[in-house]
Amino acid sequence: MEYVQERIATLHDYGGADPPAPTDRAAVVVPMTARDHATLAAERVLSTLAAVDPADVYVALRAGEDRVGDVAAWIDDFDVDATLLWCNAPAVEDRLAEAGLDGAAGKGRDVWLALGLAARREFVAVHDADATTYSASHVPKLLYPLAEGYGFVKGYYARVENDRLYGRLFRLFVRPLLRALDGLVDDPVVDYLLAFRYALSGEFAATGDVVRSLRAQPGWGLEVGTLGEAHDAVGFDGSAQVDLGTHEHDHRAVAGPSGLGDMCEEVGRALFRVLDDRDVAVDYDALCERYRREADRAIDRYAVDAGFNGLDYDRGDERAQVDEYAGAVRRPGDDDRLPAWRDCDLDPAAILDLSNEALSYRA
Repeated sequence: MEYVQERIATLHDYGGADPPAPTDRAAVVVPMTARDHATLAAERVLSTLAAVDPADVYVALRAGEDRVGDVAAWIDDFDVDATLLWCNAPAVEDRLAEAGLDGAAGKGRDVWLALGLAARREFVAVHDADATTYSASHVPKLLYPLAEGYGFVKGYYARVENDRLYGRLFRLFVRPLLRALDGLVDDPVVDYLLAFRYALSGEFAATGDVVRSLRAQPGWGLEVGTLGEAHDAVGFDGSAQVDLGTHEHDHRAVAGPSGLGDMCEEVGRALFRVLDDRDVAVDYDALCERYRREADRAIDRYAVDAGFNGLDYDRGDERAQVDEYAGAVRRPGDDDRLPAWRDCDLDPAAILDLSNEALSYRA
């Protein structure tokens, strides 16, 4: 346990932190997919949210037409008063296409759709549905700094379970990549990203005004892209991070569809888009070489850390992952971000109506 402050305000849990928070003035957004249906983690999240009792809960659901009815019925069985937004309902997809927003789709676009509704509240919190260690204190922890005048808040936590270190995409790709960038470019946004202890956590909160200003990456680059937007919206002094303890999450394979390798590609594009926005020149060949050195150094240190705690650790496996991730160190390509809601002609309420109609038809 420690109490060090970073470049941004860092709120620690010294044991049982459960701060007072304006949950009655806040909306909570929880992205889900059909794979979350009836899992222990998602059940814990939904049942616990009932005790938190925020003003609104929006479940941003991505599910096929053959699954959505069962998922909707399952969600409806919980005591939490949740509004279900079927993000890939055919009518919703058609409306997005009419608006020219029928590009890449995934977690980021689902969250973005729900944020349009949630931003009507003074405060908004977003968190994933895959943590078996989810606690009723998580939302109040995220909201508390907002009531104290901060505009953007990020959660951080340790990823340790089954006697192993997890959080591989952050540990082995994002963090060493940021350290490599810090040695090659001089821009405050790199310092800002490095100030966050877990840049890939799915848990963040912001004021409604800030939420309306955020452009969103449509897929797995959501978290890193949001940090770049937060830097512009509130900067160092308006940002905070809060200790959410130790999280136990679902785990993904490195290779294969929706594996960490695919996620890494999207995260890398989002990160380099943040730099491209600021006209930061990057020598990608030099960066890739430097990234490998930083990742190798990190692996040696994690090995010692794991040994110190009696954890299993496979340096060869970790280095193989770095080999996989290094391919994502390249130019970001076309910008496929979704617009800030303050600049968007779509009506979030109309999107919800289309979702409701589709759900009613499927019931």
